[in-house]
Amino acid sequence: MALDAEAVPAAELALADTDINWNRLDKTKFHIIGAILFTAQSALLHPTAVVKTRMQVAGSGLSHMRGLSVFWNILKSDGISGLYRGFGTSAVGSLPGRVLALTSLEVSKDIMLKYTGSLQMPEATRVGLANGVAGMISNLVSCIYFVPLDVTCQRMMVQGLPGTTFCNGPLDVVRKVMKAEGFRGLYRGFGLTAVSQSPASALWWGVYGAAQHIIWRSLGYRDSMEKKPSHMEMVTVQATAGMAAGACSSIITTPLDTVKTRLQVIDNYGTGRPSVLKTSRALFKEEGWLGFYRGFGPRFLNMSLYGTTMIVTYELIKRLSLKEIVTS
Repeated sequence: MALDAEAVPAAELALADTDINWNRLDKTKFHIIGAILFTAQSALLHPTAVVKTRMQVAGSGLSHMRGLSVFWNILKSDGISGLYRGFGTSAVGSLPGRVLALTSLEVSKDIMLKYTGSLQMPEATRVGLANGVAGMISNLVSCIYFVPLDVTCQRMMVQGLPGTTFCNGPLDVVRKVMKAEGFRGLYRGFGLTAVSQSPASALWWGVYGAAQHIIWRSLGYRDSMEKKPSHMEMVTVQATAGMAAGACSSIITTPLDTVKTRLQVIDNYGTGRPSVLKTSRALFKEEGWLGFYRGFGPRFLNMSLYGTTMIVTYELIKRLSLKEIVTS
């Protein structure tokens, strides 16, 4: 796997379409198709993000309810539009961020695969390491763009809940945050996001890369085999690896995500600017250790479904974006 298409005989590329590298992609097609398909995927999963966010906010009256109950509560009180609060801002605002994230992911993974090619280590370990490092680098780069967008979208998701400030649209959110706290208010939770999500991203991509490699080998496929997996096998294996990666990541990162969400949306912690420590203490005082896992059900569902649909979508985008081979 993960070999340069021009450097090896065709017989060794039996599994090449399961791990398409950066140099084999038409970059324009990659970003255009990616923007369309990832926006559609985000639309399907956005309601779970709204449910999770509302469950994590103190005083919402929803933190002790089950995720499905919160879903029906929002649907009953606000209709379909309530489940899609902040989606327009997220969908449009994410487009430049996705270009940044996907480019840094693929470029850094390609560099890591080449750098580790001469090292004596199991192939699954090498693939997992390359994917993990690429995931961490991509997340660190994209955090600079996505944290202000995250702050804006989450504040729109929790409009009307106690402790939140009412804003009339995303521009009003930005204006009021800037007025109250200056530019750094848009980066509330940046440190926690970078510290929590970068290892989580490394874990996700590392588990995905290693799991996919192991599953293919357990099914009897090898790079040197002429038999290629069917499209159904390819989708099933990639979806399974993505689900495993999403499940592992959600279990480990939910406590930090709960603190980050509260930090980004609540304004009335008393005097002074909210901090990670102040937010964590308030959460522990209100609900104990269990409080750090509020919204775990929707988050677990969101990340598992996201992991599955995202990676299937992502791998489809890469297959659709392969450069056309010109024969003389």
